[in-house]
Amino acid sequence: MGTFIVLGILILIVIAIIVSMVRDKKKGKSLQCGGDCSRCGGHCH
Repeated sequence: MGTFIVLGILILIVIAIIVSMVRDKKKGKSLQCGGDCSRCGGHCH
């Protein structure tokens, strides 16, 4: 039973991370700037 609880918690954490990444992407933020530092606002360095 404990295994299923831990698995459920891990699944919720992964879903929360994915939702956060999708929201950031819609706001124009990204983990990578794609090599074009003129567009990422100086966060490449």
